[in-house]
Amino acid sequence: MKLDYARLDPELAAALEQMPLSFGGITRENVHTIREVLAAQRPPPVATDVSVEQQSVPTPDGEVAAYIYHRNPSSPQPALLWIHGGGYIVGSAEDDRARIIAENLDCTVVSVDYRMAPEHPFPAGPEDCYAALLWMVERAQALKIDASRLAIGGASAGAGMAAGVALMNRDRGGPALALQLLMYPMIDNLHDTPSGQYTNHPVWDQGTSFSAWEMYLDGTPGLDASPYAAASRATDLSGLPPAYICVGTEDLFRDEDIEYARRLIDAGVPCELAVFPGMYHGGDMFVPQARISRRLNANFLSALSHGLGLS
Repeated sequence: MKLDYARLDPELAAALEQMPLSFGGITRENVHTIREVLAAQRPPPVATDVSVEQQSVPTPDGEVAAYIYHRNPSSPQPALLWIHGGGYIVGSAEDDRARIIAENLDCTVVSVDYRMAPEHPFPAGPEDCYAALLWMVERAQALKIDASRLAIGGASAGAGMAAGVALMNRDRGGPALALQLLMYPMIDNLHDTPSGQYTNHPVWDQGTSFSAWEMYLDGTPGLDASPYAAASRATDLSGLPPAYICVGTEDLFRDEDIEYARRLIDAGVPCELAVFPGMYHGGDMFVPQARISRRLNANFLSALSHGLGLS
């Protein structure tokens, strides 16, 4: 099946021809080249008054880096564990969205540089993120954060990992979480939905996604994939923290995200769902000045502010 590009938001559609990199055809053989190209094309950080500090987080498998974004708090403030996107195989913890969140909200954002596939398939990444969550609680005083007001979140694969870590945290009796912020999460390794059948989604298409899942899961376990890797595989969603989920109507992940929101609600988990017309995957980051992108950003910031008790 082919997606009709006439359904895309005009401002977002116009930007597709200008995108310097297509993720189409990403494989184990070229993923390192893709990373190098992305690193070379990464724009300079957004100018803000947010300070950034790098620290090391101990994990059972060694240390990983974390970037702490804040506006020099004078007293403990709420905190967000941020997990960057990139299909579980590319991306960087030096993430502009983490910086933007810290700039717009009175909270500290800890962005973790988790290990990525294919060199480090599941469960390496989620275990790193869970260790970072525990580290935030243990180091709350030094980090000047309020450990009673913690959220976890991410975009795309980062949101998928956040959903998996939220399940892991529930099952391990970890710290209470005020919110799981899931921006167009990558949560279903099967894409067995109507939106998942289109093969030509912009930016992140079906073939690319299946390839990324194979690298992350180190194979194709299908329905037997761990729910900590693919949250859609979870059979019990009760007892999870409140959730915010957003996705675009023209995103490969649209229907799996809507279904996950429905299941959370059915399980008694407070969940806000926002579906943005004409939005393709990551369109808000590629074209941040578009009106639909500004709506999405205002919406998720409002949800996070409310979840952390800031508004």
